[in-house]
Amino acid sequence: MKTITPTSRRASRTNKPILTPARDGHGNGARSARPAVSAGLAKWLAKPKRNLVGGDWVEAASGRTFEVFNPADGSVIDHAPDSKKEDIHRAVTAARKAFEEGPWRRMTPSERGKLVWRVGDLILRHADQLAELESLDNGKPRSVARVADVPLAADLFHYMAGWATKIEGNTIPISVPYAPGARFHAFTAREPIGVVGQIIPWNFPLLMAAWKLGPALAAGNCVVLKPAEQTPLSALRLGELLLEAGLPEGVVNIVTGFGETAGAALAAHEDVDKVAFTGSTEVGKLIVRAAAGNLKKVSLELGGKSPNVVFKDTENLATAIDGAANAIFFNHGQCCCAGSRLLVEQDVFDEVVAGVAERAKQIKLGPGLDSDTQMGPMVSEEQLRRVTRYMNQGKQSGACFFTGGGRAGDSGYFVQPTVVTDVKPKMSIVREEIFGPVLVAEKFSDLEDVIPRANQTPYGLAAGVWTRDLAKAHRVAEALRAGTVWINCYNIFDAALPFGGYKQSGWGREMGHEVLELYTQTKAVVIGLG
Repeated sequence: MKTITPTSRRASRTNKPILTPARDGHGNGARSARPAVSAGLAKWLAKPKRNLVGGDWVEAASGRTFEVFNPADGSVIDHAPDSKKEDIHRAVTAARKAFEEGPWRRMTPSERGKLVWRVGDLILRHADQLAELESLDNGKPRSVARVADVPLAADLFHYMAGWATKIEGNTIPISVPYAPGARFHAFTAREPIGVVGQIIPWNFPLLMAAWKLGPALAAGNCVVLKPAEQTPLSALRLGELLLEAGLPEGVVNIVTGFGETAGAALAAHEDVDKVAFTGSTEVGKLIVRAAAGNLKKVSLELGGKSPNVVFKDTENLATAIDGAANAIFFNHGQCCCAGSRLLVEQDVFDEVVAGVAERAKQIKLGPGLDSDTQMGPMVSEEQLRRVTRYMNQGKQSGACFFTGGGRAGDSGYFVQPTVVTDVKPKMSIVREEIFGPVLVAEKFSDLEDVIPRANQTPYGLAAGVWTRDLAKAHRVAEALRAGTVWINCYNIFDAALPFGGYKQSGWGREMGHEVLELYTQTKAVVIGLG
């Protein structure tokens, strides 16, 4: 399976974390990174990392590991098992045994719900450490992880815990034309799918693990989770909390490794009943092909190139400007639903673009563990190269870089928050998902002009609309081909709110009660009554 993998990531046999001092960084607000972690996290990092398989922590079959980097300075912070096909098979076998023979399916829904709830409680209990770990491994500001990623992950488990007792079937009055006078009792039961393979991305490592694990567990499935090779650490820490919560052995197995080896093996495994993937559309298509062998069920949450539409009648233009900046610069632009295409009505175009650019210039870049950091680095050297390559292509095509446009500093994987104008529809910077803090701004004339342009993308994950005209807002929301439309706001998430995309942004929905459709299957039962 093809995946984006940093070329500097190497496999090794050592497990000793290397917390080397950063080189001095300078320029564009990016500060040098020194991983000054808390004593508790330093102690945890010093422990050898293992896969969680069948309730035990085990090395990869090869004994090999790969390096985990601090994206703020490129130093090695830890090592994780370099798992391959054999490791995936062991984990799937453990999950199958737990599903078929273990106590998990015999638990009452109430017991299962209470256990899932305990996971949420434990996440909150260890919130500070999890936020610190997420910041170190992913690069995002610790303050953001503490108020967003971690509490949202806990809330997801709490929300899904309540659904464990509410997964119900129906009784159905049936009429059988060829059996006149016969009586039947017919009903449906919703049952867990079985063994689920879950592959999660690196942009919200802990939160994406929660999005995947919460509904799967509430529905009674067993899981093999493969975290992104760039950010495996919070998933391993979550595995410890799952065991502490009392999860039976084999119900959740966590295997680290690369997408083209561990990920591909999980997607193709014949004893996996369903695979759930969050990541790029390109890799999502590979997942579908890999799953075809045994026709396993597939759900996909994929890429986006989301339009954010600002009308001139917006009641508070400053609020819309702040919202547009948040839509693209939150999480360093490494958001599948990032509002990366800003469409502004021509009368206010200059004011809005200048306002967003000014906010971009004020963003403080730095290591996520620094208290005053507002934007951290890209997650990897490969992602840094990807984002800067798109910006260079935009420059070569004649786009105007209103602000930003390059790397920030010479240490770590920092990119300048960027606003681009004077673009044309066929430019790669307009059409393709960049997954970085790069905003493309275009002007439009009226409602009839903006709708087709907003929908002129193979993606359909999210969109934003800014207007005080309620009727217009409803018309635009209805016309936009997107799974989520935010009106006079952006990046609003809740465990009860379904999230997913149209077109090439994926199949199925995460969160809300809709997600339970992805992790259950319906059985019809008919009893003859004579």
